[in-house]
Amino acid sequence: MKATELREMALGEIKTKEAELKKELFNLRMRHATNQLENPLKLRIVRRDIAKIKTVIAEKERSA
Repeated sequence: MKATELREMALGEIKTKEAELKKELFNLRMRHATNQLENPLKLRIVRRDIAKIKTVIAEKERSA
């Protein structure tokens, strides 16, 4: 997910996406702990997407 895509979205949509990614990260961590995760790099990708979302949310809240 790119930051430019996030900046075009509404604040409510971004927060919904953040909640979805947090759930996905939890599930990935559980699968990783039980050695059922096929691609461990997925953890890094999801964490970085969450960080991008938090950055965009902070930008939008400061500008509003």
